[in-house]
Amino acid sequence: MTDASFSTQPKKLLFVVACALIDGDGRILLAQRPEGKTLAGLWEFPGGKLEPGESPEASLIRELHEELGITVKPDCLAPLTFASHAYETFHLLMPLYVCRRWEGIVTSCEGQMLKWVAPNRLRDYPMPAADEPLIPFLIDL
Repeated sequence: MTDASFSTQPKKLLFVVACALIDGDGRILLAQRPEGKTLAGLWEFPGGKLEPGESPEASLIRELHEELGITVKPDCLAPLTFASHAYETFHLLMPLYVCRRWEGIVTSCEGQMLKWVAPNRLRDYPMPAADEPLIPFLIDL
């Protein structure tokens, strides 16, 4: 029996970074992918693609500022786990960081819906396949 996620066919590797922002009540921020984007309507952890030459932490700090209007310092990002998922046309590698401290008020800067969700309710929100395996790590956190 073969598993499609471990296919020997070469695929483009897409490296993205994500963050579980955790508020003072222990809730995690989810963002809904807007209409017009791939996987529109699904909920995900904020983050995005790395720019050439950018470290995962620098990319995440940039993305959180662009998407949510907050400022995060590198020492406030703690790596938790990662996802490795084969989609049909590419393979996604996504480290997940945890952040409990930031400056500013979380705001939807790109028109995306935002929700603060208790960890044990994360499965109530449809997510991209790559995000789903991250949920148990956040529940255990």
